[in-house]
Amino acid sequence: MLSSVVLIAGWAVLLSGCSRRSDWVMFRGEQGRGGTSNVIRPPLGIKWKLKIQESEEPAYAFNNPVVLKDTIFFGSTDGNMYALDIKSGYMRWVYKTRGAINSVPFADEENVYIGSNDGNLYALSREDGSLIWSYQADSTIQSTISKTDDSIIFVSDGGHVFALSPDGQEQYKLPNPVWYYFTFQVYKNVLYFAPGPVEQPHSMGAYDLKAREYLFVIDTAMLDAVWYSFPALKDDYLYFSTADYLIDEWRFDYYGYNRLTGRLLWKSTEYSDFGAAGYYDLDALFNNNMKLLDYLAPSLWKDLVIYTSGDAVVRALDLDTGLIAWRKRFNGYTTSAPTVAGNYVYFGISESRDPDSYSGPRLVCLSAKTGKLMWELEIEGNILSAPVIAQDWMVFGTDRNMFYVLEALF
Repeated sequence: MLSSVVLIAGWAVLLSGCSRRSDWVMFRGEQGRGGTSNVIRPPLGIKWKLKIQESEEPAYAFNNPVVLKDTIFFGSTDGNMYALDIKSGYMRWVYKTRGAINSVPFADEENVYIGSNDGNLYALSREDGSLIWSYQADSTIQSTISKTDDSIIFVSDGGHVFALSPDGQEQYKLPNPVWYYFTFQVYKNVLYFAPGPVEQPHSMGAYDLKAREYLFVIDTAMLDAVWYSFPALKDDYLYFSTADYLIDEWRFDYYGYNRLTGRLLWKSTEYSDFGAAGYYDLDALFNNNMKLLDYLAPSLWKDLVIYTSGDAVVRALDLDTGLIAWRKRFNGYTTSAPTVAGNYVYFGISESRDPDSYSGPRLVCLSAKTGKLMWELEIEGNILSAPVIAQDWMVFGTDRNMFYVLEALF
């Protein structure tokens, strides 16, 4: 998130658990843990790939897709919402909005919901993309979207948090005078994180949607950072990270909190390490990271929280203490947040600038337990945003405007 004007704080991803092989219908997986109940083992094969936009300029963000049954849904900066057949790449339908789409959709059995920079939240038929209803908000919508039992939740930039009924009628709203590109998740009817009270605009908190009151509020000035990540939840604990750009390095602070009281359990601080990755324009690289809604978002695996922080090191911390369990250094920098499936963690690595060990951009798989390299696949461009894993497939996009669908081979 950007300092003073951008908060990318909590967001929810929900995995459908009704079948043996789960779908991926919201941002960052069940309880935002950055993972799936599916076990997808390397090696993976390329099912299909396509170029989604002809441009010589590299893309700096790729909208996180969702997958339900045999369809991929994602929005694009060209203003279109797309539905693709996951097996073939065939275009099922396209819906045109009047502004760029930078939000993350949510899908249920009937509809898919998407926000646009034209200020509308759209509910579209999952089957044919026809408009079911739309709601005009007070500003651009570049947030994640969540659905509870009786409400659809989203956030407008510098406007409000909105709760709508399933038929698109406003139920209530909370002021959001500061934050843009907002991410959140809902767990047990609590919004993690919500914009803080209007008298504390530069804050974020846990907001009880039933009681309509804050459980706790965190003053972001106390965190001393310019970026606040999406949180992951496990039991009564909440994990997130922050980043600050210093003169010639980045500082990462990793946090464990009690999700009910807001009590700090631990804090661990690390500094950027590019090792053999070579010299980079750190200012440009940091700014590009902040265009990714899931930058610094954690993945949880058993008793570990795993981070790819945009430098050349992947870090796994103990969930209870914040102590480093393992580090893995690469000859390129990490380009995406991680996704855990089974005992494996997947993410993107940039091309190497080390002449003695050159390699191109690639998808990497590590052992979640030890950080050992298990497998890698060279691809066209840097992966932007964490791989989405649904059923037997993996979906991601790259900065060369390539859209990939991979499948398990065994």
